Amino acid sequence: MPARPMDPRTRRSRSALESALRELIAERDLSQISVSDITKRAGVNRSTFYEHYTDVHDLAAASCTTVFDELVAASPAAVPQATPDGGPPDNPLPDLFAHVAEHAPLYRALLGDDGSARVINHLLQRMTVTAHIRRSPAPEDPADPADAAGTPHDPAAAFVAGAVLGSVVDWLRHDCPGTPQEMGAALWPLLIGIAAAAGWETERPGSPAAG
Repeated sequence: MPARPMDPRTRRSRSALESALRELIAERDLSQISVSDITKRAGVNRSTFYEHYTDVHDLAAASCTTVFDELVAASPAAVPQATPDGGPPDNPLPDLFAHVAEHAPLYRALLGDDGSARVINHLLQRMTVTAHIRRSPAPEDPADPADAAGTPHDPAAAFVAGAVLGSVVDWLRHDCPGTPQEMGAALWPLLIGIAAAAGWETERPGSPAAG
């Protein structure tokens, strides 16, 4: 059954609350932001907040979904397929780190020492599910990377997703040293090595490298 359209009033309230949190995150650590801070900035009352979210961490995961989707899309959580001519896959890591650099204050607030374990787990789950789907697509796999229902346990996908996210967190912790291109060039061989060890194909069937 298709999801029911969101009521316009509900959509406005959620949008106001999510925008308020993103503004506040740019000003202070997530741990220093209260529900009252958010509702005051959004211009709504506390009861409206609790109609939609359980707490600040729940709102944080929801309010950053669009940015998270961009990160998941840019992430090589599953090693990309080879190019159409049978060559090795392009390195997506520079784009990933460029995205992180563009949103560094937000990611630092959410993924740093004073961030939210719930948000980190939410993002890691999305990246792991995406890795599994890209690595072994099947009709029973969920179409939405946010939905882990029905996805089998996949340690290799979880390992690669954790390695990618861990590299991002460490880069942010050290104030993003090096350019996105330098980070991508340094880490890409490691990711390819992990993929090969896990038995993931990085060449098109029939290409010289694939045998």
